[in-house]
Amino acid sequence: MAHPDAGPHHVAIVMDGNGRWASKRFLPRLAGHKQGVDTLKRIVRACAQRHIAVLTVFAFSSENWNRPQEEVSGLMDLLAGALAREVSQLKQDGVRLRFVGDRSGLSERVQAGLSRAELDTADNRLLTLNVCFNYGGRWEIAQAAAQLALRGEPITETSLSQAMALGTGPDPDLLIRTGGEFRLSNFLLWQSAYTELYFSPAYWPDFDEQALDQAIAEYHARERRFGKTSAQVTQASVSPI
Repeated sequence: MAHPDAGPHHVAIVMDGNGRWASKRFLPRLAGHKQGVDTLKRIVRACAQRHIAVLTVFAFSSENWNRPQEEVSGLMDLLAGALAREVSQLKQDGVRLRFVGDRSGLSERVQAGLSRAELDTADNRLLTLNVCFNYGGRWEIAQAAAQLALRGEPITETSLSQAMALGTGPDPDLLIRTGGEFRLSNFLLWQSAYTELYFSPAYWPDFDEQALDQAIAEYHARERRFGKTSAQVTQASVSPI
């Protein structure tokens, strides 16, 4: 395994394929989402063991409200239940929880649970887990621009980045999407400008530590140039004598 300093330090994941995983097993879609929560717990531990400092996951997009009401209600109950069961363990494990997204459309019960989980884990430093819930990349950009305009501040790349809901942390080094789809689906549009993209055919409930290591190995096999040439990157990486 690569040295921890080699990264990735921030991994983002679109956790896709829960419903299809369940359908293949003739189970209700919510069964796939429940299995997906168990997968997330394993991947959080795996990221901490691999010295990944930040994990950002796409749990519920602003477009997911258009899904059948039964599924949406089940997802909300699943979130509330997971918060009640898992936060104490995450706190013990050193994981800091942050929820990113528009909370105005959520019930008071869910909003209170999110705030309580963030407060209970605020001092943890081993790994930051950003859960994007009722989130959309366009929403994040729009609300950041609106904040700057309301304060009368100039809108620049720097000010816009700092006003983002995820503006306090580094951009993702690696973005993984499971489920065999090849698109970002309105996830971290601003932050992923130079992120390495990796698409896994595995449905999210089947994604495991080995699949994570394959994605990380692919990340290390790539050359990140950030608009520079290969020669410039090589020269910059050579330490002066």
